[in-house]
Amino acid sequence: MSVKECRDCGQLKPITEFWKRKASDDGLALYCKQCFGLRNAASTRKRLAKQGKEVKPYRMRRVVPEGMKYCPQCDEDKPVREFGSNRATKSGLAAYCKPCHNTVMAEIKRRTHGSHRSYLLKLRYGLTAEQVEEHRLSQGGVCVICLRAPARHVDHNHMTGLFRALLCFPCNGAIGQYEDDPWRMREAARYLEGWGSHARAMWREMGVLTLNGRAFRLSGAVTGRARRVATARDYRLRNRYGIEEKDVQDLLMVQHDRCAICCDKFAEHVDHDHVTGVVRGMLCAPCNTGMGQLKDDPISLRRAADYVEGLLIRRLPTQEGGSRLSFTVPDVDPGAVSLDGWEPYRAQDGKHRRRVCEAEELALL
Repeated sequence: MSVKECRDCGQLKPITEFWKRKASDDGLALYCKQCFGLRNAASTRKRLAKQGKEVKPYRMRRVVPEGMKYCPQCDEDKPVREFGSNRATKSGLAAYCKPCHNTVMAEIKRRTHGSHRSYLLKLRYGLTAEQVEEHRLSQGGVCVICLRAPARHVDHNHMTGLFRALLCFPCNGAIGQYEDDPWRMREAARYLEGWGSHARAMWREMGVLTLNGRAFRLSGAVTGRARRVATARDYRLRNRYGIEEKDVQDLLMVQHDRCAICCDKFAEHVDHDHVTGVVRGMLCAPCNTGMGQLKDDPISLRRAADYVEGLLIRRLPTQEGGSRLSFTVPDVDPGAVSLDGWEPYRAQDGKHRRRVCEAEELALL
């Protein structure tokens, strides 16, 4: 049997137009799906009317061609490829087409959370946009690490998920490159200043702290020997850093093929001072990138190390009975300093943190 007559409309319809019913001899419902919907809707609306409830008008079941799906938002039949995936539904497709889905979700987020930004802040950090703005004002609008750029990015502890502070994009990315490891950040500061373990190894093995590639390049020696360049790497090393492959191998020998900062990963990148041009050593990609994001600044590196250890930001009482943030030594009220007025406090703070690191270094000797 491929067709069946509906008792209500009296039409012969394919058996696919009937619901299943175990009580029937043929295992199919007595009415087609369309008539069944009319009966069910009439019964439901009669019951709700007795309860004094208002109901929407009944919408007839829509017959959708194969390979198409109906979107109730734009009231159109569209190809299934225009619908997103949703494993919670029987069809595996979203209720709305992709453009309508974006519109509906944006409206829900705006109505429920105020904005898309507030939705993401609540989802990721458990904060509202108003709370984030309060934190920004309490910091004086400045990144607590570098004290140079506006604070726009929410930072949190990836182990605990707790909010820490608002940072600028480079500082936020840099502590991620260093994997929130304060030792690596302090070692990077020593590396930049030329008094860490790498500097001692360079002086012991090569008798210098850096390779002056710029002087070699400006002397004309690179141009004079350009014909003997064997590979593209040799050409790049000579023209960009003023060194040869032999110099790279010497650095790797001193460093035992390991990064000059973390001593954990393999050294793959030549690191040089962007101002003087001298080559300082060989670094791994994360240490090289993190140091570049902090603009080769030892002060920011030490402040970042104290930040991830929870030693940078303090909360101090005010005369009015409240409290405020403090993240410099000597202390200064963040609300009393303009965004471009942090440089003197930053310099004093940098000297203080270097003295602390030098004292710790001497204590270990």
